[in-house]
Amino acid sequence: MNDTAFYPIGKLPQAALLRLLTKYTGGAADPRVILGPGVGRDAAVLDFGERYLVAKSDPITFATDEIGWYCVHVNANDIACLGAQPRWFLATLLLPSGKSDQALVERIFAQIADACADLGATLVGGHTEVTHGLERPLLMGTMLGDVSPEALVRSDGARPGDALLLTKGIAVEGTALLAREWGATLRATLAPELLERAAGFLHAPGISVVRDATLAAAAGRVHAMHDPTEGGFATGVWELTEAAGVGACLDAPALPIYPETRALCAALGLDPLGLIASGALLIAADAADAPAIAARLQAEGIPVAIIGTVTAEPGVRLCGPEGERSLPRFARDELARLYD
Repeated sequence: MNDTAFYPIGKLPQAALLRLLTKYTGGAADPRVILGPGVGRDAAVLDFGERYLVAKSDPITFATDEIGWYCVHVNANDIACLGAQPRWFLATLLLPSGKSDQALVERIFAQIADACADLGATLVGGHTEVTHGLERPLLMGTMLGDVSPEALVRSDGARPGDALLLTKGIAVEGTALLAREWGATLRATLAPELLERAAGFLHAPGISVVRDATLAAAAGRVHAMHDPTEGGFATGVWELTEAAGVGACLDAPALPIYPETRALCAALGLDPLGLIASGALLIAADAADAPAIAARLQAEGIPVAIIGTVTAEPGVRLCGPEGERSLPRFARDELARLYD
């Protein structure tokens, strides 16, 4: 992309982000920074002595419904992926002028409070204002958590030979968003019952992976965890492997994609592998411990599949009866294409 071209909706292109991080976060690092910014790194880790402080910041931009619930959980997910406990939440809420009343603000605050209570976290601060130039509320969240140094699970810790596991299924969040935000359009081609089930994915199976991560880390030797968000499952796998300088071979038939997700994506011309995917936890674990980790998750009512193996050779391959092919890369989330 040249210097005068505009970026499309969605995350900054990875190459552009990497250039910026290299340019502006290099140099003499604070020795207390255990894990700083980087591609595939979704939270920072700071040394506070006996405990590490884990910090994460993320906005909600695609959703308009239940944004308080979304914001708390997507931030908490990345805290939990590092083996930490989400504890303190800060929210910056920007509200559109001429469209914001007490009922709207109350509703968003109630969603934040309910989600924090669900996780055992506390709302400790932030900022709220009505501002010009907005069409809908925007919510930016910061979640803080803590972890003992020995319990930290690094985002760049995947090792060759590790098993890859995936909880729940691909594109939980994206499925809920499509049904909630484009339901009126989809009713022309899809059954109301299917759309109702898909909209309910926000809460069941749910977009939180905090419980998944806590159970997995307690059940075996987990080397890395990742919550696939924008760019979907495919981007999540690429980020997890590239952060560690490894590759992966995925068992294509083993990838769990919900029937509702397939139906919504087919109706809108989207690829489920590139659809925003909070709710499914990607785990790289010692292969000998993978069965025990899977058994523990399943015993707690969390579906999980062993979907592949981490390889020393870089690159991610989809392996199936039709042969092997490279896992697609998505320059931006499939959901973003609907805003063009």
